[in-house]
Amino acid sequence: MRLFIKLALLAVPLLYTQCGINRQVQQAKGLGKSRYAVHSADNVTLAGYEVSEFKEINQLEDLNPVNYPRLAAGLLSKDIPFKADINLEIVNPTRDTAAINQFEYRLLLSGNELATGTVDQRVVVPPGGGKTLVPIPVNTNVYGLMASRSSRKSFVDLIRNLAGSQRSSPSRVTLKIKPTFLVGNKQIKYPGYIDIDKDISRDMLLKK
Repeated sequence: MRLFIKLALLAVPLLYTQCGINRQVQQAKGLGKSRYAVHSADNVTLAGYEVSEFKEINQLEDLNPVNYPRLAAGLLSKDIPFKADINLEIVNPTRDTAAINQFEYRLLLSGNELATGTVDQRVVVPPGGGKTLVPIPVNTNVYGLMASRSSRKSFVDLIRNLAGSQRSSPSRVTLKIKPTFLVGNKQIKYPGYIDIDKDISRDMLLKK
């Protein structure tokens, strides 16, 4: 009898741990069933220039190096910084709370990697149509996207959309999220990514 009690007491923490993991997994799955939209983009710069300065460009060749010397220097040094605060809106239509403690992300533009990073904050989306905004900081070198013929047009379209151009085509982006669960002092990563495909357009980004 005493042995049974000891085993039962040892099993209790394990049960609580397992329940905690299951709850976090269910909350993460709720994010997979949620709806996503790029609500807005703030503080967008390319090579240190405000993105609004590129509103009228049609192609990369329109960027006169005389007018944009830092961009010209970046092309020579193969280092063109692109920075933005992308505000992701999450809507949870399910009956359960959707939440994660932390997540890694990969941001792809037409299948080409634009940025990677980690959002180190707890994200909670209430059930029944609850909404929340998650700021995703982007700070990356986009020389590869601008230099490659296969990705150059997509990137120029993205810049024009972010600048508010009326003549730009929607930009196809994919946000891949890998949640992290906290179990005691340990971090356990979600197996695989939650993929979010979205078209970014001028009209979408003007809704602030």
